[in-house]
Amino acid sequence: MTATTADITRTSSRAGTGGPDDDGPEILEHVMGWTLVVVLAMFVTQAGLM
Repeated sequence: MTATTADITRTSSRAGTGGPDDDGPEILEHVMGWTLVVVLAMFVTQAGLM
């Protein structure tokens, strides 16, 4: 087996990274994201940074 063949075999058998799936509830993501934005804005306002 050559170095190129070994490299191709090694990269093709790698496992996935375990990242987020695309089949989750998108509305929940949007609600949690906007909640974070609002809480961050309230913190910035209360701290007098704006």
